[in-house]
Amino acid sequence: MTPAPLPFFVYGTLRPGEANHALFLSGRTLTEEPARLTGAALYDGPGYPYAVEAPGGLVHGDLVTVRPEYYAAVLTELDLLEEYRADDPDSPYLRVTREVVRERDSQAVRVWVYLASPRLSHRLRAGGDLIPEGDWLGPRTPRR
Repeated sequence: MTPAPLPFFVYGTLRPGEANHALFLSGRTLTEEPARLTGAALYDGPGYPYAVEAPGGLVHGDLVTVRPEYYAAVLTELDLLEEYRADDPDSPYLRVTREVVRERDSQAVRVWVYLASPRLSHRLRAGGDLIPEGDWLGPRTPRR
């Protein structure tokens, strides 16, 4: 059964202009617009970032609304890409619902977002590379 057709909040390689956007989302979306997720922090990963629950944190990304005819396929493909497996604590990411704020009008929108799992979040908080400005595409130390 396909979950509710919520838009997605993307903050790494799925953002417009990035490699996985071209592979999974290009031509399959209705809208793509800047947004921000509060209550999360961003950590650099091996070629992609991880968002972690963090009170007071902020992550910049994009609100992506998928065309209805592609929704089920995109959801399945993104779950596979993010290695999300429902009820599996070893999944690196969890797909959860959160509210993000659209930049153009400050409206809150309920979305799906992939956050680092609790086990991975603990490791990242203990020794990960925090992206202080919360924008993986923003100016910062070059990616490895």
